Amino acid sequence: LLQLGRHRWLAGLKKLLLNVSRAVTRDVLITFSPTAGPSRLNTTEKGKAGKIRLPTKIFRSLSSQTVPVVVTVLNIQQFGMFKEINQRAQVLDNTVVGITVGESSISGLQDPVQLTFPHGELPQSVTPQCVFWDPSKGQAAGWRSSGCVTQPGDKGTVCSCDHLTFFTLLLNQALDGSTAKALIVVATAGCGVAMAFSILTMAFCIFIRCRFRFEETVRINLGLHMNLVGSLVLLNLAFLLNSGLSGRTHPRTCGVLGGLTHYCLLCCFTWTALEGCQLYLLFVKVLGIYIPHYLGKLCLVGWGFPVLVVAVAGGIGSYGEYSIQTTDHQVLAHLCWITSKHLLVHYITNCGYFGLIFLFNMAVFGVVTQKSCSLQGTGAVQGYSKPWRVALVAAGLFCLLGATWALAFLTYGISSTPVLYLFTILNSLQGIFIFIWLVILYYPKTKETTGSLSYIIRHDKTTTASQ
Repeated sequence: LLQLGRHRWLAGLKKLLLNVSRAVTRDVLITFSPTAGPSRLNTTEKGKAGKIRLPTKIFRSLSSQTVPVVVTVLNIQQFGMFKEINQRAQVLDNTVVGITVGESSISGLQDPVQLTFPHGELPQSVTPQCVFWDPSKGQAAGWRSSGCVTQPGDKGTVCSCDHLTFFTLLLNQALDGSTAKALIVVATAGCGVAMAFSILTMAFCIFIRCRFRFEETVRINLGLHMNLVGSLVLLNLAFLLNSGLSGRTHPRTCGVLGGLTHYCLLCCFTWTALEGCQLYLLFVKVLGIYIPHYLGKLCLVGWGFPVLVVAVAGGIGSYGEYSIQTTDHQVLAHLCWITSKHLLVHYITNCGYFGLIFLFNMAVFGVVTQKSCSLQGTGAVQGYSKPWRVALVAAGLFCLLGATWALAFLTYGISSTPVLYLFTILNSLQGIFIFIWLVILYYPKTKETTGSLSYIIRHDKTTTASQ
């Protein structure tokens, strides 16, 4: 077993040890390869091996006459080393190169060390980044880019660093300029469409509440839908103001606008959660539900809870200018949002908060689907017999519970660009789906009144009472 472990270690680790005199007159050139390991550069050598250039000033500043130069090439996939928490970027060829000269640490070089990592043509959605391993933060150790300059090329990337340690080339998923601009255009146009249909949906809810007589449960449902759609209107309006005014506003004004956008987003998430709670009360807790001033209390939660979150986040200075960059690190757009220094606030208040809401709402959606299918099987509900009607109702309910926002969790990795397009388009159509869903579900018809959600609830109450 020891011999087998030794062979496995040697298979993933290649090392070169040189003794170089401090009187060296020209730069030391070394090649490295994940398979062949490091070696002294042969001027006639051709291939895809990486290159290391050590400047002469490194050796002239050392006290001893000769110093050992150690170059180590590691395959981190075999050893399970150099992995940071929540790392999304990919290490090129799983290769890490370590360089040491002498026994002392070397940093602050005026003439930097150059490492050339060879690779083929990279996808447009990938940007290379030269990094080194920083173990100084204990368990939070990870890759850092300070002191290193990245120079991408067609056949390789040159990393110029002012110190010696373990280096690698990270491949980060990023947007190219054309894709980012197209997404901004689609998002801006989608916000306009979503606002138009959201306002139309609110007008429709007001019309049928005033025109027709519904039982109290349906009136509460319509009030809930109006508040959710109202939060969507405010969110789209805040985004349009953000994209139009950011980059040309005072920092304090940008902070206020960022907090307003965050508040509208949290309101949208909160009303989505309240929609799920209402469906849970209607389909699971069917009997004995009476809460005085129920809709008013829901409004207090839906519009009041996000105020507390935004107040706490604003108190620690979380809001300000946020830059959207392309693969070549050019700033494409400025937004007033949560700053890069406070991304933890974004992960907790947005990603974490919505993740919990999404899990709960999908569980409620499963219960609603199961009960609806069971009622259809008994022939109690005749209004949903047509497949297209079933599909539209399911799509509307899906949007009502915020399922389209879940695509944001899939915007990492190789398929990030198609998912971003899908996320942008579906959220733009969210107002349309909710409008169609409400028209089909709540608009009274003489022969299909039993197809409404209220009838399903009443039938379920009757069934439960008889049982």
